[in-house]
Amino acid sequence: MSRRSGILEFAVLGLLRESPMHGYELRKRLNTSLGVFRAFSYGTLYPCLKTLVANGWLIEEAGSAPEDALAATLAGRRAKIVYRLTAEGKEHFEELLSQTGPDAYEDEHFAARFAFFGQTSRDVRMRVLEGRRSRLEERLEKMRASLARTRERLDDYTLELQRHGMESVEREVRWLNELIESERAGRDLKGSASEGSAQQDSTSGETGGLPRHRDSTRPDPSDDTTT
Repeated sequence: MSRRSGILEFAVLGLLRESPMHGYELRKRLNTSLGVFRAFSYGTLYPCLKTLVANGWLIEEAGSAPEDALAATLAGRRAKIVYRLTAEGKEHFEELLSQTGPDAYEDEHFAARFAFFGQTSRDVRMRVLEGRRSRLEERLEKMRASLARTRERLDDYTLELQRHGMESVEREVRWLNELIESERAGRDLKGSASEGSAQQDSTSGETGGLPRHRDSTRPDPSDDTTT
């Protein structure tokens, strides 16, 4: 399994843990809620879904009412398929959520992991955030060293591009510092987002993080069948 397909499987399992979905709904959530997946097509998503079904982590169900399924049959169309997480799939996803190895700190994988911080325990969130910060601090140090060596040989535009890249990494490090400080203080980011300030977490603090956004756009029924 490639790293990118592994990230897609992780994200699909995470979204289906929230609720069962059609393939079209899944792709839309991947594109809108998890921007890292904008490049994925149905040709990539459906093989992933078939693999997850074969592994016993998902099941396929008819998503239409009986009369709608009959109408689809008479019209020569296949009925919609809904994908639902199995108990084994939920257990597998929770196992993936608990992993804090180096892959969790890489750009695309970190974005997917962060999107599901609301389902992740606080100690795991801390390890992922601190690992990501450490990775970026190493990257920033290398960028500064490289710029110091090559500054005199770069034209103004290339130099500006290098500075822009460094500023982007510096901004993310500052952002990570703020998140880590909030986690250490036990503040719930969901409360911060809704009230404009950090709120003290009065619960055990095992879950929390950013609020999960729902996409209210209704899917096009013509795109809800498998290939």
